[in-house]
Amino acid sequence: MRFVIVTGMSGAGKSTALKMLEDAGYFCVDNLPIPLLEKFAQFVAGGDPKGIQKVALGVDIRSGLDTASMERALEDLGNGGMRYEILFLDANDDVLVKRYKETRRTHPLSRNGRVETGILQEREKLVFLKKKADYIIDTSQLLTRELKGELDKIFVQNMGFRNLMITILSFGFKYGIPSDSDLVFDVRFLPNPYYVEGMRPLSGNDAPVRDYVMSFEASRIFLDKLEDMILFLLPNYIQEGKNQLVVSIGCTGGKHRSVTLANALYERLSSTKEYGLRIEHRDIGKDAVRKKMD
Repeated sequence: MRFVIVTGMSGAGKSTALKMLEDAGYFCVDNLPIPLLEKFAQFVAGGDPKGIQKVALGVDIRSGLDTASMERALEDLGNGGMRYEILFLDANDDVLVKRYKETRRTHPLSRNGRVETGILQEREKLVFLKKKADYIIDTSQLLTRELKGELDKIFVQNMGFRNLMITILSFGFKYGIPSDSDLVFDVRFLPNPYYVEGMRPLSGNDAPVRDYVMSFEASRIFLDKLEDMILFLLPNYIQEGKNQLVVSIGCTGGKHRSVTLANALYERLSSTKEYGLRIEHRDIGKDAVRKKMD
């Protein structure tokens, strides 16, 4: 039997994850009181061998979660021979606050106070669970379909996962460097397709622009060196406990060179399935929007 405990920060996507796991054939239970965890595990484990084979259990602060009771519950599970995995869903504080404001919901620990206070208290309570987690997924930048893809890799395809979500982000310097960048690379040293006849309205997603940018030896050497450095850094970042990495690649407008190189890096890193990987082109359509406004 596969027994998955789904936990993490309120607003990070636990309910969404449980729905996705249910669609994938898991028997899901949410908000089970902590004292009932062991009895529930014994119940599903002692049933019909041909019955429930995959279980996902949602546990969070609504369940009366505290460090001592949860540690005892997990210890009892282990002593009872139940093998379990912990999926921890996280997001940065700014994103969580925004999500609460959009839904107009009250944070379980904030009562009538500030959402930020509740989030801080919750982080303190969940430190031990995050340390014990087998999988940590930061949903700050994830679309719903991207989260589903990561869960599918882990819990359906049984592929490896090393608790790191990589976002490759193209951008334009004239619109500002992305504030959440971990690594920023400037590709304005490459010839600009903007000044090549017929390429100005196109983007790095179009073959003529892609072929033009990658026709230069400097582009290919840069991509080789960038890939080599990223692959070197990934295991070291994981060792330091990092679970989200934003690699930003910028050119002047964020439409041609940066998009081309971001796509190329994404394709190369896609060959390794052990990390979460997504791509975003932040400024690819902003030139067209500005021209309409002008």
